[in-house]
Order: sequence, then structure tokens, then C-alpha cells
Amino acid sequence: MRIVICGVGALGSHAAVLCRNLPATLRLVDFDRVESKNLLGQAYVKPSIGKNKATALKLQLANFYGVAVEAFGVRLTSQNTHELLDEADLLVDCFDNHASRTLVSTFARARARACVHAAVSGDGTYGLIRWDDQFVPDAEDEEGQATCEGGEHLPMIGLVSATLARTLQEFVELGTRTNSMVSRSGITRV
Repeated sequence: MRIVICGVGALGSHAAVLCRNLPATLRLVDFDRVESKNLLGQAYVKPSIGKNKATALKLQLANFYGVAVEAFGVRLTSQNTHELLDEADLLVDCFDNHASRTLVSTFARARARACVHAAVSGDGTYGLIRWDDQFVPDAEDEEGQATCEGGEHLPMIGLVSATLARTLQEFVELGTRTNSMVSRSGITRV
């Protein structure tokens, strides 16, 4: 099985680390570079600063855990979705913007691929894990709004990432698809 994680910022990087032991090949897709501010809320280490996020996480997984993953340090566009996503058995959307989420969803629906989306609210009060058939990509509150970069929402990021990793594990091992709402008062799985 091949799992493609699209966006390895706060949620995607932590989920990838938590999924390192799954019986699957992980493919990471992200064009962004690691900045010092990312160390506060993402699964990167100081020597990763300046490196492409997908490549940096690939190196960390190899060095820390001996896990080989595929990394593509490019922006997902309508021109490269086929190349980057077509081999996936499961697509995981951890992007933080409307346009990229829509690209993943559109591709998944056109190819009838399993696809799950994960997000944390801008204020860090809740997070969602939704399978594509129940996911509606909403527009950003504001174009380019702040995302989980400062680390102030780290506990919620951890909860949502762990819930996402559990969702992926259940899909890989049991074929089940569970949606979740994560809030300060707990996790509701449906």
C-alpha cells in the first residue's frame, strides 16, 4: 500500500512520524522549506532549517528510525497531480489552504481513490478528520491567514495528528473509515 501525505507542516509532519511503522510506503509532498518558526509546532529538528520539508522529513525518518520514505519537494498543481498522486492507495490531505485541498479532493474523486482530510481551526480550538465523501473544502477565513507555525496550538496539533495516524492505521489494517472531531473536551469518532 502507498500512502501519499500532501502537506507535511504541523499535522502532516507529526502524522508521518506516527505512521512510520505502518505496513505501507509513505510518500511526502510539500514544496515549502523549514523555517526556524516551524520548529515550534512541526516535527522538524534544527539542522532541517532551510531544507525542503518533504526532503527534511525523509532524512529524519531515515536517520532516527531507519524508515525509507519517498519525498517530492514540489508544489502540487493540476499539471503534476497525476505524477504525484496516481500511485496512491490512500491520499492524505494536510494542506493549510483551500486551493490545494480542492486539488487533492478533485483528483481523489475523479480516480475513486481513498482520501482523508485533516485540519486544525485557525484559533486552535478544534480539529477535523474527514473522509472525502463527507468533506467540503471551505475557503480560508482570510487568504494567507496564519497557520499553526508558532507552536501555541501544539497540544491540539498533537491530538489531531495522533487521531489522523490512528485513522490511517485503521484504514490500512482494517479497511475502516472513521471521521473525527477533536476538541478541547475530547475526541468524537463517527
